[in-house]
Amino acid sequence: MRIIDRKKNIFKLSQGEYIAPDKIEGKITQSIYIAQAFVYGDSLQSNVVAVVVPDQPVLEKWASDNSVSGVYSEVIKSAQVSELLLGEIKKKCKESGCFGFEIPARVHVTGTLFSVENDLLTPTFKLKRNEAKAHFINEIKAMYDGAKL
Repeated sequence: MRIIDRKKNIFKLSQGEYIAPDKIEGKITQSIYIAQAFVYGDSLQSNVVAVVVPDQPVLEKWASDNSVSGVYSEVIKSAQVSELLLGEIKKKCKESGCFGFEIPARVHVTGTLFSVENDLLTPTFKLKRNEAKAHFINEIKAMYDGAKL
């Protein structure tokens, strides 16, 4: 037996694998493009999904270098940005030795930073998972193609 995380921070996927999302989020945020991440998994699904907040200055520079025009709120909704961030997530997870079921299959990009003010972080800057799930429930359902959660 080995302890991998706090009990309330672990969830099980449909194939019976236990996931520690903090570990995955730590790997994801090593990317220069990603400032914050929230990894979610459901016991009725076989994969995890992620909600990410890009690092605005880095993403804006990438957008100007890759001819993705518009203001930041439009840029983060583009398909190229989603592809870039999902590619970065997969790359960082594979580099760190994550299993295939630990790598998020889909990503939702949001421009709003997680903070204490919007009740997504604790005063010690830890992610409030239940509040984050409630806040992003529609996006999570869309990533799981409308699956009942």
